[in-house]
Amino acid sequence: MPIASVNPATGETLRSFEPMEAADIERRIARARDAFEEHRTTDHATRSRLMERTAELLDHDRDRIARTMTLEMGKPVAAARAEAAKCAKAMRWYAAHAGDLLADQHPSDADTADSGADRVVVRHRPLGVVLAVMPWNFPLWQVIRFAAPALMAGNTGLLKHASNVPQTSLYLEDLFRRAGWPEGCFQSLLVGSGAVEGILRDTRVAAATLTGSEPAGRAVAAVAGDEVKKTVLELGGSDPYIVMPSADVARAAATAVVARAQNNGQSCIAAKRFLVHTDVHDEFCDRFTEGMRELAVGDPMAESTQVGPLALEQGRADLAALVDDAAERGARVLTGGRRPPALDRGWFYEPTVLAGVDPGMRIHREETFGPVATVYRVHGVGEAIALANDTPFGLSSNVWTREEAETERFARDIEAGGVFFNGMTASHPAYPFGGVKRSGYGRELAGQGIREFCNVTTLWYGAEGAG
Repeated sequence: MPIASVNPATGETLRSFEPMEAADIERRIARARDAFEEHRTTDHATRSRLMERTAELLDHDRDRIARTMTLEMGKPVAAARAEAAKCAKAMRWYAAHAGDLLADQHPSDADTADSGADRVVVRHRPLGVVLAVMPWNFPLWQVIRFAAPALMAGNTGLLKHASNVPQTSLYLEDLFRRAGWPEGCFQSLLVGSGAVEGILRDTRVAAATLTGSEPAGRAVAAVAGDEVKKTVLELGGSDPYIVMPSADVARAAATAVVARAQNNGQSCIAAKRFLVHTDVHDEFCDRFTEGMRELAVGDPMAESTQVGPLALEQGRADLAALVDDAAERGARVLTGGRRPPALDRGWFYEPTVLAGVDPGMRIHREETFGPVATVYRVHGVGEAIALANDTPFGLSSNVWTREEAETERFARDIEAGGVFFNGMTASHPAYPFGGVKRSGYGRELAGQGIREFCNVTTLWYGAEGAG
């Protein structure tokens, strides 16, 4: 895939870049390692000041970088501005909390009395250079939720961003440079996917984090495993959205539209499969279908647009193939299911709702990365849980119920990294994010996220004069 900004609303190539040559990659890895030797010794107060300054600059740049993201991958510009604001919020959260999250831990004297130690300290120390392989769908947020905790922990970062968002990638490097981080603390690598293995095998690279497809995660994990290097993977999702009879159906349906159509439907944590109890199925389905039908599809630069184009032409083709397969096998297309007739350029696809989906259809097992929803009728909690778990993924999930017993059952039995009750899944710097099964492993954000790329070191001190 070429490294180029291609406007998905028009198909126009805006800017192309030559991949970095081996000598340039070598210089950047060396610079990252040298920067780590300096950065790992800085204190939390220094890092916090730098992170606060980075957030201030991002706030100042919000409109500019939002326009860049929209031009490169097609998200509505209002959503792009919100993404930039969320990144600044996460930076400030880690600037405020990293010191406490990484503070030395002291096992009690009672617990260590038989160890012969005068005292024991558990300390979190940075690992080194972390390679981040990041996707295009949230081209700023996906990077910052790795970079903010990694840098605050004392690591340095190398970013291999998706090849269709090179200008966003270069902006991020420039942002950290302008904020005053030591040279080499955060660098972008404009390289294709074929260069990742060599970079990860370099002995100066300590670990890797990847957000992306399952095949990409398998490839990176295989190399990292061969090199015995730490990885964190956040891969695909096919999140269930369960609605039970006690739910506020009108609110659940309205929220479902946002949950499915956010980011033009291109979000790993977007609700994708809607499992609705038979008692409220028809009401929910009518409300949800109407809401999806009324979404404003068009120019992502327009403030009124709610759904822009898909980021990649191939992505639209893949999505259309899933819908067509389901329709040919008997699924009912309640709305959408085609390219909008009025939009003759760009990679647009109508918000779509399918009913009557069964396990023999591809769409039942595969992730739909676009504004396409499948609605299922269920008859009880057990059936809802079984269907929710009938997927290779386990990223997040949504449940709408007012019954406490149901809440406890769903919390216990749904196989996912998160269960959101009476609201839609969202990421937030204060709580951990990640999945199970083929959605990956490890956690981002919160305390778990900042400690993923730390060496948890036990410091044992014997009594002075002992022996």
